Amino acid sequence: MKLWTLTTFYAVSILILSGCGATPKPNKEPVVDSTLPIVTLTDHGVVTESNAVAFEWKSISDQRVKGIFVYKVLLDGNKTDSQYYDTVKNRFVTHYVDTDIQADTKYAYAFKTFSEKAESLKSKTTVLNTLPILDSVSWIHSVQNMPRSAKIIWRPHTNQKVKAYIIERRTIQEKEWQVIATVDKRLSAEYIDDDLKDKFVYKYRVRVLTYDGITSSPSQIVKVVTKALPKEVDNITATRDLPKKIVIKWDKTKTKDFSHYNLYRSESVDSGYEVIAKLKNNYFTDKCNEDAKQYFYRVSVVDKDELESEHSKKSIQGLTLVKPTAPSMVEVKFTNGKVKIIWDKVDPRTKTYTLSKRTKDGWFDEKIEEIESITQRSYLDKAIEANKVYYYKVYAVDKNDIKSEASIEVEFKPEIKASANELPNTNVKPTKKSTTTVVKESDTIIPIQDFN
Repeated sequence: MKLWTLTTFYAVSILILSGCGATPKPNKEPVVDSTLPIVTLTDHGVVTESNAVAFEWKSISDQRVKGIFVYKVLLDGNKTDSQYYDTVKNRFVTHYVDTDIQADTKYAYAFKTFSEKAESLKSKTTVLNTLPILDSVSWIHSVQNMPRSAKIIWRPHTNQKVKAYIIERRTIQEKEWQVIATVDKRLSAEYIDDDLKDKFVYKYRVRVLTYDGITSSPSQIVKVVTKALPKEVDNITATRDLPKKIVIKWDKTKTKDFSHYNLYRSESVDSGYEVIAKLKNNYFTDKCNEDAKQYFYRVSVVDKDELESEHSKKSIQGLTLVKPTAPSMVEVKFTNGKVKIIWDKVDPRTKTYTLSKRTKDGWFDEKIEEIESITQRSYLDKAIEANKVYYYKVYAVDKNDIKSEASIEVEFKPEIKASANELPNTNVKPTKKSTTTVVKESDTIIPIQDFN
């Protein structure tokens, strides 16, 4: 009879031994019937592995036989006689597999048939030595400096029974190895481990797994150091004195595989940063089109593997040029039907002035005009008509055409008594809607009650 494979042995044994009913066992004082058949192994009736042994015997036709007792002993130098170990509960079974063994260990087995009342003589004792643990792959290598990943390669195992490779990993801080993956197929020869920490040390080893469930000893250990993040940028600066724009600069990176810079911007120093530009150059002009606009900036370095440097610890504040300070109203004079508005220069940045004149005729009729590019600190308004209300305010303008907030607004209301050419009892006063302005003691704003 041809010997089956160990896997087939194992499957048949589970099927047979899992039958219903109580398992018969030898009596403490057995009755031996020498006429019962003795178990005889076939010519190739023993197969050994590192994790299992299998037996095949000649079929038993004696109808008195109900099953077979299995005897086993670990030959460790002290024990030599086999002891009862298991029962095969069917005389038609001709195979038995034992998986409760140790690798590279010597055992002795014997068998007896049994009937309802007696046992046969013990078979010839079979002494065997299980195979040593299967060796793992003979060569293994690691690939260094990969971005947040590690690659290990090995030489495929020569044993045709190898089904897969078991990948184990641990860090230098850990004591226990962890199984992280199983790579199927004997000819597979690599594994890539993802989602690792930056600039971190990992150790790997490989075990092989056979089709019949044998796991080898571990391979040689290899070490992997993942790629470090690019170095963060130095000396970030941002301007605070340019009109409607902020220029950000920083030192060039020395990263060899540099890809680009990420420029982040936020209105808050602590949060809300978003990428507004990806740059090759180490400078950027942020056009804001607002005066006194404040932003906070951060810059990171990105390499060709898309690893990004630390950037959360270095924020720089940028500011567009603020508006000039508004002029200070000094005096309003009325002479010969003309109004002279006088103001004082407050901000040294001021280059010209713009006078805003608002004319109100009745409740709803209103006209606004602006006189620009005034270089003096006064203006003579000749276009004055009776029975109308006039409002004046002044803006300072710097060389960048940035206009200040308005000065306080002054109201002028002529009243007619004698004729259309005479304007007595004219009132000039700040309007109720005037912009709040800090006035120096030396400044004077004169609401004139009577020009006569």
